[in-house]
Amino acid sequence: MEELQSALEDGGLTVTNLPEKGRCLSTTRDFYPGEVIISHEPYVCVPNNSHSDSRCDGCFTSNNIKKCSGCQVVWYCGSTCQKLDWKLHRLECHALSRLDKDRRKYVTPSIRLIVKLYLRRKLQSEKVIPTSATDKYDLVEALVAHMSDIDEKQLVLYAQMSNLVNLILQWPEINLKEIAENFSKLACNAHTICDSELRPLGTGLYPVISIINHSCLPNAVLVFEGRFAVVRAVQHIPKGGEVLISYIETAGSTMTRQKALKQQYLFTCTCPRCIKVGQYEDIVESAILEGYGCKDDDCSGFLLRDSDDKGFTCQQCGLVRSKEEIKTIASEIKALSDESLNSTSCRNQQEVLSMYKMIEKLQRKLCHPFSISLMQTREKLIKILMEREDWIQALACCRLTIPVYQRIYPGFHPLLGLQYYTCGKLEWLLGDTENTIKSLTKAVDILRITHGTSSLFMKELLMKLEEAHAEASYKLSSIDD
Repeated sequence: MEELQSALEDGGLTVTNLPEKGRCLSTTRDFYPGEVIISHEPYVCVPNNSHSDSRCDGCFTSNNIKKCSGCQVVWYCGSTCQKLDWKLHRLECHALSRLDKDRRKYVTPSIRLIVKLYLRRKLQSEKVIPTSATDKYDLVEALVAHMSDIDEKQLVLYAQMSNLVNLILQWPEINLKEIAENFSKLACNAHTICDSELRPLGTGLYPVISIINHSCLPNAVLVFEGRFAVVRAVQHIPKGGEVLISYIETAGSTMTRQKALKQQYLFTCTCPRCIKVGQYEDIVESAILEGYGCKDDDCSGFLLRDSDDKGFTCQQCGLVRSKEEIKTIASEIKALSDESLNSTSCRNQQEVLSMYKMIEKLQRKLCHPFSISLMQTREKLIKILMEREDWIQALACCRLTIPVYQRIYPGFHPLLGLQYYTCGKLEWLLGDTENTIKSLTKAVDILRITHGTSSLFMKELLMKLEEAHAEASYKLSSIDD
């Protein structure tokens, strides 16, 4: 721990222990919005490969990739990534090659992550791969596993997965209990590696980043630059403050967030947002985000359940909606949603689009305008409409989501910035230069804080904004002439 403390000191950080929270990352100097707090490569990572979608193990690209001829499990985009990964993959390749073809099908990304964890530990102990204060297996050992909090069904699954890892490695010195404990550590501590637009690419274990605690009102954000995990401040964090990121999607009621955190991370959040659970402010928030809207289209009120449990009353205009009416519409939405989930692959794009339009229409009747489920349906519609190159409808739908994003996310949230970016790109395609500049400017204002300005993604965004300004200037000069 002393070695880690010394390494973090130069970056203005320290590891401290807090009652009921355990280890946390605190600052020894002020950090300001947009400033990088810490960045690390993963101890181990794997792409989220499946039978239908595969990525390079080195850079996570899906372009021009080929299977490793030895193990027939791992993919590479070329010799550069393969050579960089060879010290570790040489051992993994040999181990995977011993499996018969049927068993190789069960080598999931999670299985590979644990196998690579042990192989990296072995190579570091043999000094084939160097260690450092922030890159060694001791940091993995220090992570919390929460084994005592796991239910029996999950323990049985870990045992089955551990048997496969044991079969792959064939190392008598490691036992199944230790492997299962590491699976539990991964479940609580691994991070989903995403691209710049927050699309998931893989999973990585970053032991030092894992020290950072969760808050539903975080002062920092975790983004990825390739495989690098980068934590940036989104608020001023004073000297002595705790660095906090969000482990989950924070859009949702306190009950929804608490459930997600308990299921995945096995703790109950006590952040300033969560301690309001059950208070009137929290009840209102839940009613708006996950409840029902007034049946009067001109009223933006939210509904609360009547004391006699016979209906729901609008808290703005007093109009009552019966339980039967709400139940009927909710049942229609569920039936359509289930149908869309079960038959999307069998339907053509037009049928899928029509189905989601019907769901959206029903949700508009039932939900509050700031409903998260309505927003999510519109997100699906935007994606389908963009695939169909229906830019006008896609833009109209995207603009409807912006007020919801503004309502549910803090000012410097990457998802809000990315939504402005989507809006700007659609406006650009439709030749609406004036609004393109407005949307892309808002996107840049947020994303330069969350993403920095050096990535290829941000350079492309800044270039688009420059092009829009240049086109606006040209149009203005043409009018003057």
